[in-house]
Amino acid sequence: MNRDLTIGDPGKVIWRFCMPLFASVIFQQLYNIADSLVAGKFVGESALAAVGNSYEITLVFIAFAFGVNIGCSVIVSRFFGSKDYEKMKTSVYTTLISGGILCLVLMAFGLGFGEKLLHMINTPQEIMSDSKLYLDIYVFGLPFMFFYNIATGIFSALGDSKTPFIFLAVSSVANVLMDILFVAAFDMGVAGVAWATFICQGISAILSIIVVFLRLIHIKTEGKVKIFSWDILWKITVIAVPSILQQSFISVGNIIIQGVINSFGTAVMAGFSAGVKLNSLVTTSFTTFANGVSNFTSQNIGAQKYKRVSEGYKAGLKLVIMLCIPIIILYFLFGKYLIYLFMDSVTGDAMETGIIFLRILSPFYFVVSIKLVTDGVLRGAGEMIRFMIATFADLSLRVIISLILVNYLEVLGIFMAWPIGWTISTIMSYLFYRMDKWNTKTEKLQ
Repeated sequence: MNRDLTIGDPGKVIWRFCMPLFASVIFQQLYNIADSLVAGKFVGESALAAVGNSYEITLVFIAFAFGVNIGCSVIVSRFFGSKDYEKMKTSVYTTLISGGILCLVLMAFGLGFGEKLLHMINTPQEIMSDSKLYLDIYVFGLPFMFFYNIATGIFSALGDSKTPFIFLAVSSVANVLMDILFVAAFDMGVAGVAWATFICQGISAILSIIVVFLRLIHIKTEGKVKIFSWDILWKITVIAVPSILQQSFISVGNIIIQGVINSFGTAVMAGFSAGVKLNSLVTTSFTTFANGVSNFTSQNIGAQKYKRVSEGYKAGLKLVIMLCIPIIILYFLFGKYLIYLFMDSVTGDAMETGIIFLRILSPFYFVVSIKLVTDGVLRGAGEMIRFMIATFADLSLRVIISLILVNYLEVLGIFMAWPIGWTISTIMSYLFYRMDKWNTKTEKLQ
């Protein structure tokens, strides 16, 4: 169901729209978490290390899909908010065409240079074959991941956050069951968890695209709708490229950090992999929540209802802070039990590494959640330069501090870089939000 985000109490609208998005991405993260969990439990520590090692490279591909999702979502929601349905549909078709071409380029890159990337991050020889196998299967499934992300961006732009949740909930549960079936019953090892993800994402992507077209058919337009527009592609690109660069540079930074982690051996790699998956579950969930704030911002700017933007921002902050409280308690006090889900032993370097990672990062989830919601408003308002500056500050500091502190504190120094980067970039994002000129624009007369 399509929903107009320009009417109704902003707090209630944000809650009803963003909470299904938040829940959706938790299910989406279950894909990767299930892969690591099943690999660690049913195959062993080396398999967990191999999946986690490849995961950092797959994040680069995810960054492109995420950027296309955001670019499409912001522009489609802008036209939806202004009731320009012809351009809204053209935006959808333009994204599908250009996104498909980009996906093919990335597949060629992944298949051609995947092994070189694994060597670049110092992948231990004993897990190289499994890492390469997992990565290759993942790359073959890129079209499914790409088009599913585009579909979710379109749903969000139309104010529908429930449909993506339904698709993800079903496919994520199916993925867990298929992981166990392929690995425990069919003894397929790392290939089993990769193929399970491939199949489930494929089904989810195909169904999502079908529903998108059915939804568009019911939106009536008067004139002829163009299937491609260079002008709209440029508008999408202006939003998408900074988001792609943001996620790509974060992924590159994570790859650099992964390379340093790999020098500490397979056990530490396994513990770090488990900790990173659990951390990504939280940060990606808040990022998706922030995407909902971007849609809210974009629709209301399209309708020239600028006061609602700041009201929605305040409501978003209250909501994420409330969500942080149980997550921090869970990760800080009971992180051991969460890490154990990935392990076959309650002791050892792998378990200790994962626990320490969560205890250092989790208290700062308040900070990063505020940053992500603030970035969501900046992105929805089209303030991409400021958005990028704050993002690069986070990444640069995290990588530089990691490379410096690892010489003195070893793995602990790497983990400490996260909170420092989050804190400084959050301050920058908030200051940029306060500087935005659209905050002072006059409301459209109703």
